[in-house]
Amino acid sequence: MNQSNNTPDARRAVDRLLGRLIGGDPTAEADVLRLVERSDFRLVERVETTATTDPDTSSTTQDVPTVGLLVAGAVLAGDLAPLMRASSLATTARERQLVVLARACLSGPADLFDDLIRDHLATYPDHLLAAWLAGRRN
Repeated sequence: MNQSNNTPDARRAVDRLLGRLIGGDPTAEADVLRLVERSDFRLVERVETTATTDPDTSSTTQDVPTVGLLVAGAVLAGDLAPLMRASSLATTARERQLVVLARACLSGPADLFDDLIRDHLATYPDHLLAAWLAGRRN
């Protein structure tokens, strides 16, 4: 079942994957890295429950390049390249700041990153991916 990259289902699939990553799921890192490495950013959503043989309910395939996914992949791989794509996709202040945070996490001075993450989380206290970045830097 192919859908465009901005469908609610595609966004929910990426949100679930990032939630697994933030929550410490041991398979999530490999899943994120695999998706970020693929040039077409095709996402195959695994079924997280036991269950079905119906292909329409067991998996969906969408184009899913999202800022959060690219940022997480960049940080996990220690590679700034995905941040260039994330920067071009970022449309909100929150997303643009997330890209800057990831760049600072990977290559900036620790005190700059600390200041930026503190300001970002003061503005967006519910931003779990930013909080995950803060934990990765320490």
